[in-house]
Amino acid sequence: MGLSLRQKVGLELQRSLRHNEAQLHPLRTLFWECTLRCNMSCRHCGSDCKVQPDVKDMPAADFLRVIDSITPHVDTHKVFIIFTGGEALLRPDLEEVGLELYRREYPWGVVTNGFLLDERRLQSLMASGMHSITVSLDGFEEQHNWIRRHPQSFEKATAAIRLLAQQKDILWDVVTCVNPRNYPHLKEFREYLVSLGVPAWRLFSIFPMGRAAGNPELQFSDEQFRGLLDFIKECRDNDSSLTTHHSSFTVSYACEGFLGEYEQKVRDHLFHCRSGVDVASIRCDGAISGCTSVRSHMDQGNIYKDDFWDVWENRFQVMRDRSWARKDQCATCKVWRYCEGSGLHLYDDEGRLLTCHYNRLKK
Repeated sequence: MGLSLRQKVGLELQRSLRHNEAQLHPLRTLFWECTLRCNMSCRHCGSDCKVQPDVKDMPAADFLRVIDSITPHVDTHKVFIIFTGGEALLRPDLEEVGLELYRREYPWGVVTNGFLLDERRLQSLMASGMHSITVSLDGFEEQHNWIRRHPQSFEKATAAIRLLAQQKDILWDVVTCVNPRNYPHLKEFREYLVSLGVPAWRLFSIFPMGRAAGNPELQFSDEQFRGLLDFIKECRDNDSSLTTHHSSFTVSYACEGFLGEYEQKVRDHLFHCRSGVDVASIRCDGAISGCTSVRSHMDQGNIYKDDFWDVWENRFQVMRDRSWARKDQCATCKVWRYCEGSGLHLYDDEGRLLTCHYNRLKK
């Protein structure tokens, strides 16, 4: 099945907006890789693996100096700051940094595996102005503990989710990395998440980077990949009446990859790799980049040598002009104008596209 007329019209409009956004590049999301330390050893970790695990946490003062340098150039209410890692909650000063952001009127949130999110820590984070939080849960107990390689990871993550379900003043969701072990149980797991009170569920497929690159147990067949998208589409078509404790239950596929006939059917937005367009990151070693999942060879500067705003305004050409990516399998692709080489996180250190969602769906 090809693209419908409605999809083509939407994609043409999106293409025009995308090119305009690349010119304007308004900063909307800033990730702070605040630590490389982690209390898990996940099989699917997409870490760059070039960074040594003993790299120290970035001092909070260094990060806040960058924030203060950005502030004169932006509407602080429109720049969302996300703490990530490693495991962000391993930093004992996260609340201090969050409170400083709150005082500067920046909304902020956290991505976590949930292991350290007990009631005391949650209340502490919320008192410091935390706006949102994302918790990872990768299936039922056996499946989740297998991929996280920690015997208590499921117990701790579900306890964190139960705590969040009791809160009314915070945005939160659950993300799941789908793999051959949890794939057969998606329907039952969805029902379980609804029973926990989860308001929103985002599903990812695992791309072959970091530890996942050498683990065939984590990789989907093309048939399973299509099955995942069909499952999400069915959920979105039929789940409008499902409600959790506080709101309706929504399901969506991750932001990654152009999905051809599934565009507009499995997520709320059309595909657009926003890395370096309105998304930036500051890595633990000070590197300035787009999305934190992009390989380090695309770093555009470093806060210890460069002015962040100057880098944001005057570099990132590799992310804003994607003409360089029209090569190899993309050279003659009929949907290049809509995809422009897929997500930048799917490229290796040599600039080769490792997987193409659209090609997988054509088979």
